[in-house]
Amino acid sequence: MTLSCIQQPHQHLNANLENGVLTLAINRPEAKNALYGELYLWIAKALDEADQDRDVRGADADFSAGNDMKDFMAFIQQPLEGKEGDGPPFVLLKSAARLSKPLICAVRGVAIGIGVTVLLHADLVYADNTALFQIPFVSLGLSPEGASSKLLIQQAGYHKAAELLLTAQKFNSEKALNAGLINSIEDDVYGHALHQAQTLAALPLASIKQTKALMKHNLEEIIQCVDDEAVIFMQRVKSPEMAEAVAAFMQKRKPNFSQFN
Repeated sequence: MTLSCIQQPHQHLNANLENGVLTLAINRPEAKNALYGELYLWIAKALDEADQDRDVRGADADFSAGNDMKDFMAFIQQPLEGKEGDGPPFVLLKSAARLSKPLICAVRGVAIGIGVTVLLHADLVYADNTALFQIPFVSLGLSPEGASSKLLIQQAGYHKAAELLLTAQKFNSEKALNAGLINSIEDDVYGHALHQAQTLAALPLASIKQTKALMKHNLEEIIQCVDDEAVIFMQRVKSPEMAEAVAAFMQKRKPNFSQFN
């Protein structure tokens, strides 16, 4: 099986397979690696193919900065086709959740929105001191996505999860480490993540996959949670609070949500 992400590379996604490690690196620096519909689906396809390819023993993903605002606005203005959970962002998150092989993420710079949500579905996550995280959904009049209301509580505990989700404030690598979002803070975060991926690739793949399956025994519950959150998320997309958040963003001002309280 030949991976399409290597055979026919996407302009905004670099892919490399070496010694059993598939490295995916988003390459859109002019937009801080913001994601959009086609790119979501391309990454999801790469993960799905990697899960079936015998030459791939693990995935090592360089990082991104969340949703492209223009693409997001175009997406929410289109008529809904299929169910809410079939939208490109949710397809990517479910592909990450279902990946039976190890998924390692290396974070530099900003990781916002889905840039944080996808970390909850990874097996190992590393960041350097440049990393800046934010889960901004409440501040946009939206709600959590990608089973983050479930997974963040499991990883961080209720009170820390509530702080990150409800305040929508930015936080650094140290706070991410304290909340259990990342494994460690590394100076050479890409090099460290690659080393860990190579270490895992040298181990028995069947044992790795079985161990991961045992730890993620509630996978179908997580997938269902992704779909359930997608329904509420898409309802919130049509909310007046979301409209005010977008207007404030476009007008470069603070949103005024007091009119809706």
